[in-house]
Amino acid sequence: MKKSVEEDVFIPLYPKSTVEDKSSLCSKFQERRFWSAVKLLSNVVLWDGIVQEDKVRDLGLSKLLNRYLLLNILNTPLGPDNIKKCDKVVACLPEKWFQDLKGGSTLPELLNFSQHLLQ
Repeated sequence: MKKSVEEDVFIPLYPKSTVEDKSSLCSKFQERRFWSAVKLLSNVVLWDGIVQEDKVRDLGLSKLLNRYLLLNILNTPLGPDNIKKCDKVVACLPEKWFQDLKGGSTLPELLNFSQHLLQ
């Protein structure tokens, strides 16, 4: 899993003007790579309970979400596409990771993502 996250994930960043046109090849490629990384995130977190939770959280959140997915989400204009991306990421996260948290708090690895959601 670590090798896949470190070597197989690639989400290019293009100038905003290039990806605003959803029919452009750059935009389509970037979107395919993003959704491929989301699928990898969902597969990584499935290992929670089999592999140590801290390892799964490190791979899924610290490396995959914060290093690749969040950058793409932050560069997606606010609106339905951004909401869809955030919703799919949230759907990947196991509920048990949040059971022991106090109200209004989040996992340290999700701080930047939470800030984006609040905006």
